[in-house]
Amino acid sequence: MTLETTLAAIRPADEPAMAAARELQSRLTKPAGSLGALEELSIRLAGLAGVCPPPLPAPATVAVFAGDHGVHAQGVSPWPQEVTAQMVANFVAGGAVVNAFARQAGVDVMVIDAGVAIPLHGGPNLLDANIRRGTRDMTVEPALTREEALAAVELGIAVAGQLVAAGAKCLLTGDMGIANTTPAAALTAVFTGAEPAAVTGRGTGIDDAMLAHKTEVIAAALARHTPAAADPIGVLAAVGGLEHAALAGFILGAAAHRVPVIVDGVIAASAALAAAAFAPDAVAAMVAGHRSAEPGATVALAHLGLEPLLDLGMRLGEGSGAVLALPIVASAVRVLHEVATFDSAGVSEK
Repeated sequence: MTLETTLAAIRPADEPAMAAARELQSRLTKPAGSLGALEELSIRLAGLAGVCPPPLPAPATVAVFAGDHGVHAQGVSPWPQEVTAQMVANFVAGGAVVNAFARQAGVDVMVIDAGVAIPLHGGPNLLDANIRRGTRDMTVEPALTREEALAAVELGIAVAGQLVAAGAKCLLTGDMGIANTTPAAALTAVFTGAEPAAVTGRGTGIDDAMLAHKTEVIAAALARHTPAAADPIGVLAAVGGLEHAALAGFILGAAAHRVPVIVDGVIAASAALAAAAFAPDAVAAMVAGHRSAEPGATVALAHLGLEPLLDLGMRLGEGSGAVLALPIVASAVRVLHEVATFDSAGVSEK
């Protein structure tokens, strides 16, 4: 699907299905509201699917989109750029945290090279879809051309479509890219209107001096390009990353297929802002897996109106928080499928 056809397929949540889920929740053998946020989540997922109860979110796949960043040259990360390619090999071999979490949760892992600087060797779960060998330095010139940004968005759309066609009932966002919290902060600032200092964090762990420098780098890039939130392709091209753009497309693809997408941390949240700029109704498909310790994640989720399911102080990325949240999402849906009503169980109501 192209971006145009994908956007045309995205529709608002189905109100009758949500009403049916709300009514069913009121008849289940539990005090009204006793499951808190899980009740509202089940209602939202019914609205997305257009049916009550909604399908169980299994099988599920986490798609880890990887890319490198020209802005790394500005000294915004203490890690060498080659770690991106090394970690992709680790994902493919099954040795990363997201792999361990995925095995625990019964989630498949797919790795997509959207823009890694170093050519990668293949693997059964690695898709070579490299658009270019890393972005340009956004402090000097646009990170991507509009054509490259669109290609990355449509890559994400294609991956979502491929996974749904293969039977996935839930998609999870993952990412890998040394220095990718810098474009994430820039994207979040543009789409939310927040100041760079409010959305820039320590990423993989930087000291106060590097944090101040990183914030200045982001502010300089935004001043150079003055991207406009109403032009999401332009924003992604100016200050985005190939994995950010691909994740935006992946989220849009999930929304078009009316399949829930669990949003991971700050990289995915910045991509979700771009997806919402393309299609506000895409938010109906989004579930916030966790609250990243990165400050931009909280700003982005608040802008989207999403409340994260977990808050564990994590800031790893990879899709780790999204994978941890999947059993909670599945439990919320399973309640609508399996919990008896007061009538059917012969339980007296108050």
